[in-house]
Amino acid sequence: MEDYIIRGMAADHQVRFFAATSRNLVEEARKHHNTSPVVTAALGRLLTGGAMMGSMCKNETDVLTVQIKCSGPIGGLVVTADAKANVKGYAFHNDVMLPPNAKGKLDVGGALDLGVLTVIKDLGLKEPYSGQTQLVSGEIAEDLTYYFAESEQIPTSVALGVLMNRDNTVKQAGGFIIQMMPFAGEEVTAALEKRLQDFSSVTNHLDRGETPEDMMHQLFEGFDMSIEDKIPTQFYCNCSKERVSKAVISVGKKELMQMIEEGKPIEVNCHFCNSHYQFTVEELKEMLKAAR
Repeated sequence: MEDYIIRGMAADHQVRFFAATSRNLVEEARKHHNTSPVVTAALGRLLTGGAMMGSMCKNETDVLTVQIKCSGPIGGLVVTADAKANVKGYAFHNDVMLPPNAKGKLDVGGALDLGVLTVIKDLGLKEPYSGQTQLVSGEIAEDLTYYFAESEQIPTSVALGVLMNRDNTVKQAGGFIIQMMPFAGEEVTAALEKRLQDFSSVTNHLDRGETPEDMMHQLFEGFDMSIEDKIPTQFYCNCSKERVSKAVISVGKKELMQMIEEGKPIEVNCHFCNSHYQFTVEELKEMLKAAR
């Protein structure tokens, strides 16, 4: 199944929803970063949530970044998404190994432990919007739910999941974000809360061959529901040697002179996709001419 996100409304426009299947993009991130299973699960959940949040942006040039800094062994996560649901991200430490949690699942909460979640929205204004909340569980879905409630005052339910194969590749990944509109009635809210409590994990549904559409039809059965958009989502990094060279130039003439004097090529690594770019001494000399 190709990765995609659906967006829609339900219950006479009292609810809006986003639902995603994201196995391929999470597997792509795993391959780029060579992550352990628990790190794949953590990063995959945040990539999926970030892609859906990116798809909420109104303008094509909008960019959304979700950062987690935490006390657990993973150290932190950074995910960036655009309005077209292109998403990229990385973990601070890729090789974390932990025993399963009490439920026998990958212990994402233990990998993150205590910390802070920050959402930065670059909407093309003078200053980007930034909202910050404490991690409530480290399981990421609950943390994003809390963020929406506290920072944006939107009653929200977030579900995210990553299911691994025995060979540590990604078997299934996906999630949904359901938000109540300001005029949502108590009856709709109560009915949806009950259904969400009874809903098994996203990866269980995906592993049974269900689609994001199937999951939303199940949750909103008996309510009118319309899918307004279906957009592809992918792991995508827009780094290039040219873009990286501009970053190297920005360090300044003094640092570039020191690199040249060492007489060795340098290698620059992109955090988001783990691509490596080499610059020869001759290339550094050309970059020095462009530096201020």
